[in-house]
Amino acid sequence: MNELIWIVPLLPLLGFVFIGTLRNYLPHWLVSLVGCGTVLAAFIASVSLFVEVYQARMVGGTGAITQELFTWISVSDFQVSFRFLVDPLSAIMLLIVTGIGFLIHLYSTSYMHKDPGFAKFFSYLNLFIFFMLLLVLGSNYLVMFIGWEGVGLCSYLLIGFWYKNTNYAKAAKKAFVMNRIGDLGFLIALFFMIAHFGTLEFAGVLGQAKLMVSGDATLLIITLLLFVAATGKSAQIPLFTWLPDAMAGPTPVSALIHAATMVTAGIYMIARSNIMFTLSPVTMQVIAIIGVATAVVAAFIALTQNDIKKVLAYSTVSQLGYMFLGLGVGAFTGAFFHVLTHAFFKALLFLGAGSVIHAMSDEQDMRNMGGLRKALPITFATMLIGTIAIAGIPPFAGFFSKDEILAYAFVENPIFWILGLGAALMTAFYMFRLLFMTFSGTFRGTESQKSHLHESPWPMTTALIVLAILSVVGGALNVPEALHGHHWLANFLSPVFADSAAVSVPLSLDHTTEYLLMAASTIAALAMAAVAYTRYVKSTVGRSEKSVNDRGILYRLSYHKLYLDEAYELLITKPLNSLAGAFKKADVKFVDGLVNGVGRVFVTAGNGFRHLQTGHVSFYIFMMVLGVAGIMLYGLIAQLIER
Repeated sequence: MNELIWIVPLLPLLGFVFIGTLRNYLPHWLVSLVGCGTVLAAFIASVSLFVEVYQARMVGGTGAITQELFTWISVSDFQVSFRFLVDPLSAIMLLIVTGIGFLIHLYSTSYMHKDPGFAKFFSYLNLFIFFMLLLVLGSNYLVMFIGWEGVGLCSYLLIGFWYKNTNYAKAAKKAFVMNRIGDLGFLIALFFMIAHFGTLEFAGVLGQAKLMVSGDATLLIITLLLFVAATGKSAQIPLFTWLPDAMAGPTPVSALIHAATMVTAGIYMIARSNIMFTLSPVTMQVIAIIGVATAVVAAFIALTQNDIKKVLAYSTVSQLGYMFLGLGVGAFTGAFFHVLTHAFFKALLFLGAGSVIHAMSDEQDMRNMGGLRKALPITFATMLIGTIAIAGIPPFAGFFSKDEILAYAFVENPIFWILGLGAALMTAFYMFRLLFMTFSGTFRGTESQKSHLHESPWPMTTALIVLAILSVVGGALNVPEALHGHHWLANFLSPVFADSAAVSVPLSLDHTTEYLLMAASTIAALAMAAVAYTRYVKSTVGRSEKSVNDRGILYRLSYHKLYLDEAYELLITKPLNSLAGAFKKADVKFVDGLVNGVGRVFVTAGNGFRHLQTGHVSFYIFMMVLGVAGIMLYGLIAQLIER
């Protein structure tokens, strides 16, 4: 099966080349066929690879499969091969990227069918899938870095897809620049790895790292730099403000890049490098603190947003914070489990929001919606499932993954658990608020919008139904022993996290405590759902048109996103612009002045010497004689000085 590995990324790359080259000549049906077909074929190949890895795990092996394509860099003893690795961790990521990627491609065939850039959009989607697969499949940090940079490029292209809108173009640039900040950390970390380990292969780096002592300064530096990279790509404080603005892109982009794949790259990278982080307790503490802070802050902002996609965007940031909290407290399996379940329900919610926007003639303000349940029954039912899942209500997928992270957080530090539970409370409230404002009550839009309300076409609803099913059953992958489960996912991934498990303290919670923690989070989520129902269905208070300025300070802080963008503008953007202006003036006055001054000296000298070129032979003879006399005089004076 090794020969299948290179086929997986090749297929979407071929789709990109074919569609991108002939985009002005291909009919929509052929673009759809090639765009969706290449990703579906990649998914089928990924399933075959997963089966091989699974069978190897069942007989006690690690399940790792490698394939070297060629030696990329060879300098003395340092070599980097372009090699692919499929193990339990990357095998599951392959299924997420290609499986959900295919559903989003299918969804896009209807959602984007009227867009003049239809073919270009699919070429960008295929290119993104290719780079994401490179990131996941690389057996060393350099191949991962290529995919890492590639998905950053594709996110820029897709966020700014409607680039003629100035605000959308600015959102794309913001995402690109903020990601570059994090990427610099990744690049510097690579040089540290080369200097200390002499290799960039996962096996070489991690194999040497596990022999080092806990708290080693080199590991601390490398892990902090990698965490900076993950902070940018996975939208953590302070580099998270790009993700809500990225909602400028088409809704399928939000589902693919900002829910299921690209933003989880940071979690994948840390999970892949787990032993280095486990042996860097300071970094782990930093990750946990930043993660829980991000979860709380983003959830707080989401409470009052009225744009349906912005609510989901801040929700994504908050859920990513949960994943980082899991990584920081050593729950590597739990964090990755949440990556998996989040891919199901958040892709579902984004695509459901796209279905609503499609029916509402591109309206995104929830205050202008309401009463859509009857007009969009499938969209409502699937979004209800997604809402229950993300709220952490059993037995849906989000409950199991979130509960595992909170359990580890409780053992590590009860304060982490309290803050995580607070974020869960807010999550349940703002998600049911979104559901009720959109689908309950009476319709608040225009008559024109009301006349066009309809359920989405079958490609869109099919994707919603499949994701809804996964959001229901996905939690069964890692049911804890307290609920008579067998931790299937943890056992499957155990070779990846074996080194960390050998040096860390295992989770020690009795079943009674686990039941109490589960009950607390479940009751809290149900209570917040009831509060949202009372506020947005039973009464009109939540839908009132009261001015933002007439509300309390907490509401205003949430509504204005804690004024973080304004703070960045004041503290970073304006000073840097002023500094750039000062350097520009210095460049014009001094650097350009010096260069231009030298030029003017020679131009002036040239103009002076030009007058000596009279064109008269007699003048030239006179000057020659004068020169000879000058040379003779110089020789005479030199002899006199020597005497």
